Amino acid sequence: MKRRVFLKQAAAGIALPWIVPASALGLDGEVAPSNRLVGIAAGMGGRGFGDLQWLLGEKDVQFVAVCDVRRGNRERAKAEVDKTNGNTDCGCYRDFREMLQKHKADFALLAPGDRWHTPMSVLCMRAGMDVYCEKPGTITIAEGQLLVKTEQEKKRIFQTGAQRVSETNFRYVKEAIRLGLIGKVHTAWAHLGYMSEHPRVNATRPEEPLPDKEELDWDLWIGPAPMRPYNHEFVRPWPVPGWYTQYDFAGSIAQWGSHTILQAQHDLGLADTSAVEYTYPTDIQREGFTIRFANGIKIVAQEDGFAVRFAGGRSAEGLPDIWHGSCGVKYEGDKGWIACADGYERPDVSSPEILQGFGDFAKEIKALRQQGLTPSNHLRDFLDCVKTRKTPRTPATTAHRTMTTNLIMDICLDLKRSLKWDPVKEAFINDDEANRLRVRKSREPYAVS
Repeated sequence: MKRRVFLKQAAAGIALPWIVPASALGLDGEVAPSNRLVGIAAGMGGRGFGDLQWLLGEKDVQFVAVCDVRRGNRERAKAEVDKTNGNTDCGCYRDFREMLQKHKADFALLAPGDRWHTPMSVLCMRAGMDVYCEKPGTITIAEGQLLVKTEQEKKRIFQTGAQRVSETNFRYVKEAIRLGLIGKVHTAWAHLGYMSEHPRVNATRPEEPLPDKEELDWDLWIGPAPMRPYNHEFVRPWPVPGWYTQYDFAGSIAQWGSHTILQAQHDLGLADTSAVEYTYPTDIQREGFTIRFANGIKIVAQEDGFAVRFAGGRSAEGLPDIWHGSCGVKYEGDKGWIACADGYERPDVSSPEILQGFGDFAKEIKALRQQGLTPSNHLRDFLDCVKTRKTPRTPATTAHRTMTTNLIMDICLDLKRSLKWDPVKEAFINDDEANRLRVRKSREPYAVS
């Protein structure tokens, strides 16, 4: 621009501003708005709000809207976003569908009740968004098939929230298996958790007056599940009869197995398939639940004495101490074994020599941490994949195939018999009754197909 033209425009009051905020230019460590990932969030209870807080700490993320069927949850989330953004512009919605209509975003953070996980994920991917959805990814086998189909057809990034897959202590174990440090694995154990005490049931409770819709929208809270009379006990996840234990809202083994069975399949390189044989247990708490994969590897979903004693409640008498924490996994090969659980700095091993193979891997992790690349954060892995379009650590296929394993275990308990599964055809072998249980009818107008 020539000097005289610039002076004329300045006199007319249309010159560009002299001072531009550093954040707008991406200076001083800030990320320019054009390079930020724009997000929306739904399901802002405990887990969802925690995920939101972590994401708000990332300089390349900006949220523009939040949603929850409970007023307290959504207003708390909006306040957190507004505080980070330095304004009051964050949209705040009771109805997820309204938020989806009014806001375009790069990604969605989803942490609603389990019955909403697949429907919300599918709708977001169809709207052009990538999705981070908390586990479990699905509550029926048919839902999982729809999730994978949508991810692939819409070319979206989907990550199921199995955060242990990214945590360093569990990644040590996967690396040990990959390097052959315990030899060829033949058996794995996965923490069954407390859910074996509480088989899937639909409890009845006295009907209570409905809350004001703005305080809690009961119809939206129920969503695609069958309608039932309101009782405040169902809204909380735990204790019994919280929604964790209700057939309509969640799974039994499937709820806990979305942590540990998924972890075991991922570590063993079996996250793209499902077990083929499911042996009905006569005493699930004492002997566990054994499943077998086509390559011969067995996984035993097992109660753990240490975890039961730590959590309190029922007796742990007769239960083995397999690990020392919650959500544990253990792998046994022909050269030894390795185990890990929450809180471990390094795995338990059958002999010190097994840990010698961790030298290079441990150095690599330390170097990445020193560079601030946080390789152990599952949400960061998702954000990086949104930018690069690489496959995240737990995509829709992992969510579907591992949840299929879990859901078949639940169906096995429901039918009280052993089952055989064809993971290629995704069907039970010679069992029409079991095949009918691969799908549930969803309540209108919340059905997604």
